[in-house]
Amino acid sequence: MLLSELVEASARIAATSSRKLKTEVVAQVLRAAADDEVEVVASYLAGAPRQRRTGLGWRGLETLPAPAEQPSLSVRDVDDLLDRLSRVAGAGSRAARAALVAELFGRATGFEQAFLRALVFENLRQGAQDSVLLDGIAKAAGVPVAAVRRAAMFTPSSGEVASAALTGGEQALAGFGLVPGRPVRPMLAASAPDVATAMTTAGAGGSGAVLVDRKLDGIRVQVHKTGSEVRVFTRSLDEVTDRLPEVVEAARALPADTAVLDGEVLALRPDGRPRPFQETGSRTASSADVEAQRRRTPLTAYFFDLLHLDGRDLLDADARTRLDALVEVVPPELLVPRLVTDQVDEAQGFFDETVAAGHEGVVIKSLAAGYDAGRRGSAWVKVKPRHTLDLVVLAVEWGSGRRRGLLSNIHLGAVDPATGGFAMLGKTFKA
Repeated sequence: MLLSELVEASARIAATSSRKLKTEVVAQVLRAAADDEVEVVASYLAGAPRQRRTGLGWRGLETLPAPAEQPSLSVRDVDDLLDRLSRVAGAGSRAARAALVAELFGRATGFEQAFLRALVFENLRQGAQDSVLLDGIAKAAGVPVAAVRRAAMFTPSSGEVASAALTGGEQALAGFGLVPGRPVRPMLAASAPDVATAMTTAGAGGSGAVLVDRKLDGIRVQVHKTGSEVRVFTRSLDEVTDRLPEVVEAARALPADTAVLDGEVLALRPDGRPRPFQETGSRTASSADVEAQRRRTPLTAYFFDLLHLDGRDLLDADARTRLDALVEVVPPELLVPRLVTDQVDEAQGFFDETVAAGHEGVVIKSLAAGYDAGRRGSAWVKVKPRHTLDLVVLAVEWGSGRRRGLLSNIHLGAVDPATGGFAMLGKTFKA
């Protein structure tokens, strides 16, 4: 398949707001792809290269060769060149990377160059979000959507799911499952304006008990322990094991041979209150001199869910069962503070205590629900304090890097009652 065909399909997807039409275009493109192209094509339709890291930065793509006049690049060509780019390292890597960039973009037309730049930086904005892609995979392969969604829970790659569906059908999809050491898509929470609404949404209905978890303002982590080996992944399924030795040590100390845990890691002050999120984010984002960073900004892990324990998958078990297993294997000091209640006033009191302690709010969870990996449903509902301000735009800057050519850094302000003029309160990238 030529890259130009995929670029054209991406434009058709972006041009319509109809989910049905988007799904149909995705299905058409996947059917047209050869078996060994399906994984790559599906990844591009999802808006990301198959390689999670390409080694390309904005500076490396600031100056591109003149575009080709006619399309000639195939999808396989692009994947091969990105694969080669992802492996460039060591002495002479800058020159080698520049040569590969020149080869790739020099063979691309103008439209293809724009597509590739956006693809590399996962900024396609074509409207084919993951749920549309999964629907398209099911339609192209003639398999139930539920089977596709189930398989997608167990891999960060929708392309891998597409390849299995189109080459092996429902039987191949059934082969996907939780494998310790391989990340699972995290379950996500919906939002509610207040505790009472969240309890009703999560299934309490005024009579049933719910689980009320403290919502920590940290970095979501998924921890896989297999014997003495521990791997740590972020919410986006990037591996950060080497950056978080505290988490690795805590996991190794657990009385379990194999475990997959969901949790949060954050930096705390000596009094136990959370430090600013930026400090936690900076620590987890950097792999430079980890031990020095650890001394300067130590991190603490807290766990709130257990997906696998010593050969037993718990994804389909209800939350009460998972909680019982969690407290058996994780010491109290590493558990997210929580409350089980059917009383709104008790849940509200816990929410108030949580916010007073400097944390974000609560997540109210159905005790009857399984772990719906990769989905945002009504079984988990988050509640945070709501603050609103009426602000005006005072100034706008031109963006740089991936926002080059766009208006960015929107300066927002409010009336200063002391002067009658405007005071800038902050900036945002988009309104």
